[in-house]
Amino acid sequence: MWESGHIKGTCSKASATSRPQGEASPSLIITKAIPHNISKMGRIVFYEDKNFQGRRYECDSDCSDFHTYLSRCNSIRVESGAWVVYERPNYMGYQYVLSRGEYPEYQRWMGLNDHLSSCKMIHFTSGTQYKMQLYEKADFGGQALEATEDCPSLLEKFRWREVNSCKVYDGWWVFYEHSNYRGRQYFLEKGEYRKPGDWGAASPAVQSFRRFTE
Repeated sequence: MWESGHIKGTCSKASATSRPQGEASPSLIITKAIPHNISKMGRIVFYEDKNFQGRRYECDSDCSDFHTYLSRCNSIRVESGAWVVYERPNYMGYQYVLSRGEYPEYQRWMGLNDHLSSCKMIHFTSGTQYKMQLYEKADFGGQALEATEDCPSLLEKFRWREVNSCKVYDGWWVFYEHSNYRGRQYFLEKGEYRKPGDWGAASPAVQSFRRFTE
């Protein structure tokens, strides 16, 4: 079998040991140290191939670049916690927000390709009251809308085609490029976003949004 190393703060490749003749060759594992109180910290496992096959990379905290260890990602297991995963290193590129569960192929997390390079864990707190303010123009200008619930279509409900700035007063939210929670995703937490680039977007196209809960 292959056995992964668990050295705190480092990543180590697996080492080989003998196995019975005829036994299938298992996947190469690359892992970070996983503390005993993992249920409180979260854990996500990225796999090179579909259906949780091939090389894998395990993470229990934010990671700014695991592309060196995994050149592509076609399946994911979120064993605990909730995560935002990013197409490029340093939390750049396409974003995908994942809750606990299994994703056997990248289409299951609405992925646009099989490239992932960084991830962040979402740290929920109790007593959250979801509330944000959307603005028609950048720097909190123009008409404003207050949101406390999910919205499957900004165009149908408010006649808006885009959002140019936003203030999140409480909670965690996901913007979607298209209606009915489709297209590119953008994760927002408490804070001020003066322009679309502040939430990682290249354009102000937002047609739906929802609260993201634990």
